[in-house]
Amino acid sequence: MLQVVWFKRDLRVHNHRPLCAAALAGPVLPLYILEPDLWQQPDVSARHWRVLRPCLLTLAADLAGLGQALIVRRGDAVGVLADLRARLGPFALWSHEETGSLWTYRRDQAVLAWCRAEGIAWREMPQTGVVRRLKSRSGWAAQWDRRMAEPLVSAPPGLIPLASRGFHLTSEPLPEQMGAAIGPATGDGEPPGDRATGLYLLESFVQRRAARYVKGLSSPLTAPQACSRLSPALALGTLSMAEVVQRLRLAHRQTGSGDDWAEASGSAPNRALKGGLNACLSRLAWHCHFIQKLEDQPSIETKCLHPALEGLRGTDPARIAAWAKGETGIPFIDACMRALVATGWINFRMRAMLCSFAAYQLWQDWRAPARHLARCFIDYEPGIHYPQVQMQSGTTGINTLRIYNPVKQGLDHDPDGVFLRKWLPELADLPTPLLHEPWKAETPLLRATGVRLDGTYPRPIVDVTEAARFAREALWPLRRERAFRQAAAAVVEKHGSRKAPAPSAREAARRTAVDARQGTLFDD
Repeated sequence: MLQVVWFKRDLRVHNHRPLCAAALAGPVLPLYILEPDLWQQPDVSARHWRVLRPCLLTLAADLAGLGQALIVRRGDAVGVLADLRARLGPFALWSHEETGSLWTYRRDQAVLAWCRAEGIAWREMPQTGVVRRLKSRSGWAAQWDRRMAEPLVSAPPGLIPLASRGFHLTSEPLPEQMGAAIGPATGDGEPPGDRATGLYLLESFVQRRAARYVKGLSSPLTAPQACSRLSPALALGTLSMAEVVQRLRLAHRQTGSGDDWAEASGSAPNRALKGGLNACLSRLAWHCHFIQKLEDQPSIETKCLHPALEGLRGTDPARIAAWAKGETGIPFIDACMRALVATGWINFRMRAMLCSFAAYQLWQDWRAPARHLARCFIDYEPGIHYPQVQMQSGTTGINTLRIYNPVKQGLDHDPDGVFLRKWLPELADLPTPLLHEPWKAETPLLRATGVRLDGTYPRPIVDVTEAARFAREALWPLRRERAFRQAAAAVVEKHGSRKAPAPSAREAARRTAVDARQGTLFDD
């Protein structure tokens, strides 16, 4: 029987279990479905297509090298599969499990219903540490460890050409553009997500760059070199999570723990390298931990995790627009947003700060900012994105409110104003202390440096300190209510990270009450 392997966000032939299993079962039709409706969704942009298209071309070349080219079909998934069924007869369908957006979740539900109606077996295999139909978070971490330790599988030695079995199919061309425009039309400065780049970055990280990871990941100046930069490859599946974890674990075992210098020229002390590898491994587990939340509760994309927080904030289009364009009048916020819009990437701490500022200081509902950031991120991963946006916006009900002071963040992570001057050239001639707070500069200095507030650069649209105070005063009384704590306990039981058994409802409520008494992290 014909074996159809449906590639989605797993664009590789190495460590691809569905492809290997299908190749053992019969002739393989490697399929990618170009879904026009997907590219009309509000969380998708042309930027995503710019990074995806080269990966599809690489996948097509790799499959052709194995003996059978990738077949691209355009349309909705059920329609494409039904057409193949009508033309080719019965087939078995293979794919990896996918935890994506609500749109892809509903698409997969429709495909499953069609398969059942047609008597077609659809075999989905795990791709990460995310567990489908998970009953309890207890023991999840150990299961993640076991999955990451499973032996990797090589690409099949060859695929049977479909033409030799009488199946004559042509592939549709990949369009140059898909999705709504964002950022530079050329994609200049956007990091690629292809496998070759991912492998290069992985090796440079485990051999050298991990030594800078712990100290360098928080600043937008040092993070581009210190971070692994593997997120686009993981989001598109050009690298598998297991092969990255196993490579880091091997490097961790092989790296000494002393202060002696590694033999490679220019490398950092082994202790720093080993610490960076360990920290990155921890974050890879958190990667799957957050995706598990969306797998267990797909509504996280559109509904507050804690129901009491629905409707608390509104949406002001003018404020959202200023934030999205990097024109809030708060320099560090604006520089981070402009860098993100231009390149598609910024480090995690700055992502968290952008979310926090929109939710607390601008007092905006989290959904519109979430969609804008999703369109910007070259490494958009829905399972991480929506739980994190809710966490940084304070709508989970279980995390301490983290209200970033963007002025302090700028002074901490860009003390000399290098980042600000790059992305806010209109402020470049201001002396460094005032570069972070230009509204404090006296008029003669502003004139001398060519800065006109509400002219060349906007005045702040909010008072950062007063806006943070308003947010705290609005949220903490609500969080102290008994009903709020009880609902938060249910969220902890369902989604909380734990290696020990889940706390009782009473204990979870007690912890939430303690959290409420501890106050807000503002000057983080």
